[in-house]
Amino acid sequence: MSTANFEALAAKAANELLCARRDSGYLPTLRVPSLAKGVVALDTVFKICFACLLASTGAAALAATHRLAGKPGAVSRISIPGGRHGLRFDDVSYSVQLRRVIVPAAQTGALVLIRPGSHSIKILAHVARAGTHGNRRTAGATSADYGAGLLFAGDHGNESLVAVSPATGKVVSRVRLLSGSDYVRFVAPVREVWVTEPRAAQIQRFALSKDKPTVLRPVGVVSVPGGPESLVIDPARRVAYTNEWQNHTLELTLDKPHIAARWSNPCEGSRGLALAAQQRLLFVGCKEGTVAALDTTHGGKVVSTASVGAGVDIIAWNARLQHLYAPGGVSETLSVLALTRTRRLRTLATWPAAAHSHCVATDGDHQAYVCDPAAGTLIVYRDRH
Repeated sequence: MSTANFEALAAKAANELLCARRDSGYLPTLRVPSLAKGVVALDTVFKICFACLLASTGAAALAATHRLAGKPGAVSRISIPGGRHGLRFDDVSYSVQLRRVIVPAAQTGALVLIRPGSHSIKILAHVARAGTHGNRRTAGATSADYGAGLLFAGDHGNESLVAVSPATGKVVSRVRLLSGSDYVRFVAPVREVWVTEPRAAQIQRFALSKDKPTVLRPVGVVSVPGGPESLVIDPARRVAYTNEWQNHTLELTLDKPHIAARWSNPCEGSRGLALAAQQRLLFVGCKEGTVAALDTTHGGKVVSTASVGAGVDIIAWNARLQHLYAPGGVSETLSVLALTRTRRLRTLATWPAAAHSHCVATDGDHQAYVCDPAAGTLIVYRDRH
């Protein structure tokens, strides 16, 4: 058999194997460049060797190859009810108290709770007014949080904040917002719910009554010129963090709320925030494809940066593994970064994700959940690093 014929047959077999693996999310399809004067291309040699490896050693060799390539130990998908034609996901989070992943199911108007172990789901329907796929900011819910035994979510359809029983799905309180909502966060130390309102450049605050029935009551706003984008609460230090849209991260006090500090960050487009409370670090995701670590005890000093895929928005910190997850909606990847003993970010792996997969949550164990808006699903990665 000639070199050209051998290459063609081997490359075809290898490509078929690789395509099959690509469909399960592990390996991309590789293409063979054309040969010149009968010289076998280097990546064709790789394919031939890889095909032989698969044939001779089976699943064990394949699993080892995945580990060497920085691939996740397992990839699965969770379909969100009502998402067959796509969902305009935004904020996805994990509640330690509920032990559930909280998924505001966008234009369906529902909140979906996912149990990490079994991936079973519970649907809290009609929390917000439902709408169509294109009406992300005029219908449905895109951010939610848990605290004081309740779920809190922004209802874009009615431009309101709702409090929902996670047991029954019943809306127990509703209050009008001053402007369209983005992030919703429960602020435990002061028993308030804070809602970012980017169009009005402010954070609106609501007090939660201690008596039954539960009542949400507006108590004020914090002006955030040039923002706010993202919102993270640090209960131990009684502060909150948010971003301006460019170049700056802000520290806000929870008592007599106001902007207490304004820190420079390296972002052309400041997006998601994630807090490593033990390490006193605040991670900032930059839209252009960078993450940065800011020292919260030394004036927001930038102690480390790392390059990741483009289109970063929401990021998530796994305190147990000390891993940072940064999906890129443009690059269609999920970057996994470790925090070293010297507080430096080091890239461990870059895994394939999906177009516009800009949101992520982690259950604090070994799983990361990344949204796939077009498919209306969450991609679940098993992090074995």
